[in-house]
Amino acid sequence: MYDADRDRLGGGDLHLRNAGLAPATAAWPVGIEHGNLVPPLSDHPLLRSFQHGETVVCSRDDFAALLGGPHLAQHLIPHDAHAVMAAPLYARGLTLGAIVVWRTGLSEPFTEDETDLMRQIASRGALAIDNARRYTREHRAAMALQQSLLPPAMTDTPAAETAGVYRPASGGAGTNGDWYDAIALPSLRLALVAGDVVGHGIPASATMGRLRAAIQTLADLELEPDEVLTRIADLVQRLAAEAPADEHDTVGATCLYAVYDPVTRRCAMASAGHPPPVLVRPDGTAETVDIVPGPPLAVSGMPYETATIGLEPGSVLALYTDGLVDRGVDDDTNGGLRRLTHALTTSHRSNRTLDETGRAIVADLVGEEARDDATLLLARTRAVPAEDTAHWQIPADPAAVSQAREWATRQLTLWGLDDLLFTTELIVSELVTNAIRYGHPPAELRLIRHNVLVCEVTDSNSAQPRLRRARITDEGGRGLLLVARLAERWGCRHGQNHKTIWSEQPISRAH
Repeated sequence: MYDADRDRLGGGDLHLRNAGLAPATAAWPVGIEHGNLVPPLSDHPLLRSFQHGETVVCSRDDFAALLGGPHLAQHLIPHDAHAVMAAPLYARGLTLGAIVVWRTGLSEPFTEDETDLMRQIASRGALAIDNARRYTREHRAAMALQQSLLPPAMTDTPAAETAGVYRPASGGAGTNGDWYDAIALPSLRLALVAGDVVGHGIPASATMGRLRAAIQTLADLELEPDEVLTRIADLVQRLAAEAPADEHDTVGATCLYAVYDPVTRRCAMASAGHPPPVLVRPDGTAETVDIVPGPPLAVSGMPYETATIGLEPGSVLALYTDGLVDRGVDDDTNGGLRRLTHALTTSHRSNRTLDETGRAIVADLVGEEARDDATLLLARTRAVPAEDTAHWQIPADPAAVSQAREWATRQLTLWGLDDLLFTTELIVSELVTNAIRYGHPPAELRLIRHNVLVCEVTDSNSAQPRLRRARITDEGGRGLLLVARLAERWGCRHGQNHKTIWSEQPISRAH
């Protein structure tokens, strides 16, 4: 049997290579060995017939002429062969290889029935090879797309150290669009995401990429977890509506979205039909987080609930997809969840890094014949020390603006951030003025020191502030523009019955 990687017409190098011999124990000539290249062939009517998909039957002498002369015949033709039949593996306009059969000894010449049978065998074999070639190409493309869309395996932020592991389904299952993400948010917070898309292959990977991009955009808007999932569910509904009529039911996903605040040491999360995370506390005890899952993202009209838990520094939060805990029809998710919890507890007592821990757990829990993708995202939480934060209640009095400036000045002097005094005074003055003038009490000013200086002003008015350019005759309207110029970045996030305007300034040296 020969194998070729492309179609060629006329003589020359067909890029053929011996792929298999039968019987392997026969006395084959030295030129016919597994893996050997077939030498260039002469331009010959028989070769042209073969390349057009015809099964060719010829004598030993004709085949020797095709090889270019008798000097190669002894190296490439069995010594007692008298006839040869070559059936091309021809499919979809391509010659993928050939099946070559020899008559040796005192055997009869090839009959018409045998030629027809070989033609059918080669036709079926060519289709199988071409299907396998196409699947392999699509599988590799899907894997490359999936890997390119995933975030870095490890991140290191003020809120947590994270390590993610992705294991694709084995065998012919293909990629299923599982993903994880760790998104750094303003005010040193961190969003953690795990999701699982319905389907497999390139469509699932493409859907995963669209959902991941949408979640990152919504995360920048600093919405509550339940609101993020509600908007993502609307997006999935639109994707389903855009799909062909027979594929509406194949568009969907599950997702878990969590936000951890290292200042308050609280983590808020919501689930859209996704398995609950596992929490490993610093003392090594592990438990499944009690969270009420909402419907999968393909189902609209049902609300999502946000659950909030406290996390001690050094806790490990594990987000995963069901491929990690579901081994098949003979297993249940609860059993897989118990195995995951036990593995996390055991790993807590080891000295392995977070990345090594994640890879070891996935290797232990995911079998060689896994039918589904598996992902695991581990986040070891950190906390901002109390001495690096400061709070001040803002009275509903215009005189509080100057008091807030004085308070901020004292705090920055205590922290040794004298180089940020001038800009911070201006930022505090503008934000506190807006909170008193346009907001509702109670209001609060908070400063956070880390690799950046965060200034936050919170009030009970949920109206979204807008950045605009004031006209020459306007008496106001320049506050946020000034903040945007002085800070490296700024923004607004909404909570339940309140909003927070924040700004960040880089700290130029270690403190």
